[in-house]
Amino acid sequence: MTPSRRNAIATLAALAAAPAAFGQSPTKIVLGYTAVTDFASAFVAAEQGYFKKRNLDVELKFIPLNSTIPAALQADSLQIGGPTPSVFLQAVDGGLDLVVLAGAGVTSKSITGFGVVARAGTGIKKPQDFVGKKVGVPGLGAFLQVTFRAWLEANGVDYKKVSFVEAPFPQHGDLLRGGSIDAVVTADPFMARITDSGAGYVASYYSTFLPEGNPTIVYAATRAWAKANAGAVKGFREAIVEAAAFIKDPKNDAAVRAAIGKFIKLPPEVLAKAQISPPGPIVTEKQLAYWVGLMKGQEMLKGSPDLATLIVR
Repeated sequence: MTPSRRNAIATLAALAAAPAAFGQSPTKIVLGYTAVTDFASAFVAAEQGYFKKRNLDVELKFIPLNSTIPAALQADSLQIGGPTPSVFLQAVDGGLDLVVLAGAGVTSKSITGFGVVARAGTGIKKPQDFVGKKVGVPGLGAFLQVTFRAWLEANGVDYKKVSFVEAPFPQHGDLLRGGSIDAVVTADPFMARITDSGAGYVASYYSTFLPEGNPTIVYAATRAWAKANAGAVKGFREAIVEAAAFIKDPKNDAAVRAAIGKFIKLPPEVLAKAQISPPGPIVTEKQLAYWVGLMKGQEMLKGSPDLATLIVR
């Protein structure tokens, strides 16, 4: 056999052994997100090509209410979604076989990007003032409602004496202006838009009672999808880790804000002032245990989930 023929055969063998690098179709993923900066890592991974270079074809799909994400995962209309930890744990408690792939945003005492905004003229100022009031939340059982109820309890207020209604983030300002609700538990950029318009005022940046570095959003999938797509899960997690490092570098601030603005559709003046939640790509059992404790205190869970089985390693 001539040297040139041997080289040709060796080249063909190398091509056959590396289908991912030579022509394998990318894994298609529809990723569901809500209109908060906590999803910055997914936005950046899409815009900086971190998904693409790992052979992932990720379509980001806006979901108005966080609480609907687990059902969309179960129905396979989403392959990956970003429920809040409480929505995720409630879905698991209800029988859905979901797992955490990675983390998105985390809590930080330096961030005042979410809070409770009262309608102008209501005079609401302290926790006791919410008794008997109607409060809008962007998902029943989601992060903002659960943490707001915990804050009320910590201040001696029975949260069961507060009426909660589900309302997507983009509707918060209109609902306040219309007078159908007394307050909203909301987040930037919508909180800033409400206060700038005069429709409401911040009654409390109540989040300072939360522990540092706990996940506000987790990237989740069904266990069946994660098992069937182990390579894609690995690539997705690596892309999120790379995006988190990009976000943490101050020199990338303009690019990060541009990515957020593209997917949340923010005008430049609002985008410039929006606080960006710190990324936390790795989720631990200890972090989920905090949410289990908080939810059990609010009678939101019937069982005790086996947290070791809920995180894909």
